[in-house]
Amino acid sequence: MLTFFLLLLGFVFLIKGAELLVYGASSIALRLNVSSLVIGLTVVAFGTSAPELFISVYAAVNGNPEIAISNILGSNMANIFLILGITAMMSPLIFQHNTTFKEIPFSLLAVLVLGLLVNDTWINKGDMNLISRMDGLILLFFFIFFFLYIIDVARNGNHQKTEKVQYISWFRSVLFVCLGLAGLILGGQWIVDGAVVIAANFQVSQSLIGLTIVAIGTSLPELATTIAAARKNNVDMAIGNVIGSNIFNVLLILGITATVRPVPFPSTSYSDLIITMLSSFLLFVFVYSGNRHVLQRWHGGLFIIIYISYILYKIYQG
Repeated sequence: MLTFFLLLLGFVFLIKGAELLVYGASSIALRLNVSSLVIGLTVVAFGTSAPELFISVYAAVNGNPEIAISNILGSNMANIFLILGITAMMSPLIFQHNTTFKEIPFSLLAVLVLGLLVNDTWINKGDMNLISRMDGLILLFFFIFFFLYIIDVARNGNHQKTEKVQYISWFRSVLFVCLGLAGLILGGQWIVDGAVVIAANFQVSQSLIGLTIVAIGTSLPELATTIAAARKNNVDMAIGNVIGSNIFNVLLILGITATVRPVPFPSTSYSDLIITMLSSFLLFVFVYSGNRHVLQRWHGGLFIIIYISYILYKIYQG
């Protein structure tokens, strides 16, 4: 019971920690005369990816690569199949031109690059599949390229407005940053430790726990934000956050994680990688075919069916 309690408390600390970090860091940046646009592209973007980052790095450093990998792949899978699926079922989603022709293809490219990097035994005739430090640097290189694209889009004025950043005192700003980091560290530690214990007690793989409980838990903020935006008929920002989050997860989070410590790629995660590729590919096909730039209700229904079916398959597989 204590393990379950700490796991749930870990999610609370993780989510609130990310919020406090963004709030405090945004205020500090604003007081240093950094524009709200730059704050949105850096501080806020990092804050939304911070939960996955802390969990993946902590899991990899402590010898739990299955949780690190399945957390990233599971989050990306949930972002498209679950979050976009539920939102599209509520109301068809209209994608912006840049999202359709640049960001979605780039998210597909990111998982394809990852698929090539983890096949060492096939490509390089290696002894094991590993996301090495060099692989991590390659992922970070692609992320830098994507980040430069974001800056270019922003400079051309083709971007969504970010929420207004509020001034708070220096003391409160620094306090929020410190509390946010503490929440992320503690939350990430409790979630990973709890996932390991649960996997051992129920005699299931760490990959399954990372793919389901951990991945869905870290995707809850995106789910809540996207549904709230859909109810207000304003989903442009939410769609961009979901697609951007997928790119951040693969290129930035895995890039940093592998650079800190090389991550073995478990054989049990290959099916997860294939389904993650499938999610990006189907999204790519749906928004390019039929009623272009629109994710329709039946698309969302199909996404949800695929997601539930795969999770049930993984549970059956154990």
